[in-house]
Amino acid sequence: MKIHPKLICSFLPLLLLSGCKKSTSTQESGAVKSPATTNAAPPPPASAPNAPSAAPGTVADAGASAETSAKMAAAEWALKQDEIKSDPNGQWAIQATASSTYNDAQGTSGWSANQATGPPNVDKYADDGAAWTSKTPDGGIEWLDLKYPKPVHATEVRVRESCGSGAVIKVEVFDEQGGAHAVWQGNDPTTGLNYLMVKFPKTTFKTDRVKVTLATNVVPGWNEVDAVQLVGTDQ
Repeated sequence: MKIHPKLICSFLPLLLLSGCKKSTSTQESGAVKSPATTNAAPPPPASAPNAPSAAPGTVADAGASAETSAKMAAAEWALKQDEIKSDPNGQWAIQATASSTYNDAQGTSGWSANQATGPPNVDKYADDGAAWTSKTPDGGIEWLDLKYPKPVHATEVRVRESCGSGAVIKVEVFDEQGGAHAVWQGNDPTTGLNYLMVKFPKTTFKTDRVKVTLATNVVPGWNEVDAVQLVGTDQ
């Protein structure tokens, strides 16, 4: 049981600009860049733009148009999430350690590093024990170190952020001798429940380890990671 239960992240528009908040109630600008490219997956339906202004017509027509637009955005988002989860070249972490965990959580406890292993299991942008988060909010540098089943020549890392998105500042992969290689460093564009998608030239070495570094003071509140996918091939 947690010392201070967590408050579900409501008021989504505000949270897209800030991290998750806890309660004591019952519950690329000047950034350094590598050759990697980064972007977020299509935004979740809650972030979808409003429908274009309709030509003169009834209020009902405008409402129907907005509803159709929202449904299309939701469908696009769902398809992209499924495509990522089903990627034959993708694999999910089987072990994880972290710089710290909320309430010093270990093992399978909520908010432990282990919660960032396996495929995504947080289904809405919220403060959720099924994701990893650090011991304190806004403390500065925190990291998540993940191990994968099979070494591959990596081409992409996808970080599924589930609350307080936008705080990742660096992604590294490790060669077979344990040497760290930064494949991306910069400004995280992720908002809402979504992936930071870091693409880079295929590594000449094989890797089965990824380290994700966050600056938790960049996005105020609690910054949570649901899962991290390593993408690559045998050759």
